[in-house]
Amino acid sequence: MKYKILLVEDNAASLRVLKRIIGKINLDVAVATSLTEAKLIFEQSTPESFLCAVVDYTLPDAPHGEAIDFAIQSYMPVIVLTSQSDEDVRNRILSKAVVDYIPKQNRQVFEYLSRLLIRLQKNKQVGVLVVGKRPSSRNKVCELLNRHNFETYQENNTLSAVNSLYNNKQIKLVITENELQDESGIELVAAIRKEFSKEELSIIGTSNLSNPALLAKFIKSGANDYLRVPYCHEEFFCRVLQNIEHIEQIELIRKTANMDYLTGLPNRRHFFEEVTTQMHRGLESMCLALLDLDHFKKINDTYGHDCGDAMLKEVAKLMKKHFSEFSMSRFGGEEFCVFFPNTTLEQAKQKLDVFRTQVESKKIRRKRQSIGCTVSIGVTSKLAEKVETMLSHADECLYKAKSLGRNQIVCYISK
Repeated sequence: MKYKILLVEDNAASLRVLKRIIGKINLDVAVATSLTEAKLIFEQSTPESFLCAVVDYTLPDAPHGEAIDFAIQSYMPVIVLTSQSDEDVRNRILSKAVVDYIPKQNRQVFEYLSRLLIRLQKNKQVGVLVVGKRPSSRNKVCELLNRHNFETYQENNTLSAVNSLYNNKQIKLVITENELQDESGIELVAAIRKEFSKEELSIIGTSNLSNPALLAKFIKSGANDYLRVPYCHEEFFCRVLQNIEHIEQIELIRKTANMDYLTGLPNRRHFFEEVTTQMHRGLESMCLALLDLDHFKKINDTYGHDCGDAMLKEVAKLMKKHFSEFSMSRFGGEEFCVFFPNTTLEQAKQKLDVFRTQVESKKIRRKRQSIGCTVSIGVTSKLAEKVETMLSHADECLYKAKSLGRNQIVCYISK
């Protein structure tokens, strides 16, 4: 779904810059130069289509932030723009349920707005678990998080909190009080760290006790951060975003390390790790297929490596379409691999043959020519303790498929 931003701003110069910024991050924008226009736009739109509202504090028909109240009452996250920098205005803005406020002082603030809008989109897929004894205190934290579009979950004890983490894989952050229904927050942190590492999940401990030792206990038990209650909501969001972005950066590094740059498929090393783990689970049946594009060197030599790369990308797209529930990899060059756990040879062969026929019919256009290729496949169902053993059997079958004329599947039947 492509979201819209409701932009409420009466300054023509600011409008031009803001519309350009919003357009660059692939968001639509609905522009209003007054509160009256903003209400009319909202009435004529679907509320769910708005990611947020970006509102100027001072408007011709709303000189004291009345447009902010309208957007909040319409259940939209609100980012406030203001050319006023005095403390009273800042406090008045922050007393409302806004995402953030941005002083219109220099160009850097618009870059900050761009990052904030991107973050609001990402947050819709990010879960935060709030743990505490009292529903009222949990609700306050969730209300702050909901302003930033986070998906929130609440629990009051250790067992339900850990179960919630297993049942909701999108949770990237836990915020816990020290006072829980069954144990302390410190004991909860220790319990979570037995199951989830700091690279998988961030934890922030909170307490209204001004006890330096408590902070140290939280950190030593495995928390990433600590917040002393009461806190200002700006500090709260800085800590929350810092910890979530830490997890996202690790995920990105892992993804980059495990991915083939050209095709976006998992690379050979990641495939070995993933399949080895699955094989050690004692599968009753399994198949492994080795796939190789026929006469691929001729495509590179005749049409150039750009054309060859385009063909590899198209084949990778087909693999993602047909084998998304299985482990797959670009093994190197024009060679690919798929592992089928708990799958019979006949089932694997059926899936592979559908894929083979789609590769055969796939064409790309280069220099006014239609270029295609075919694929030879070797597949084995012979159970083995190591991936390398199954690969060896599949490779024998692939060699036979090539020698028999290519564009076919040859199977190594388990004995």
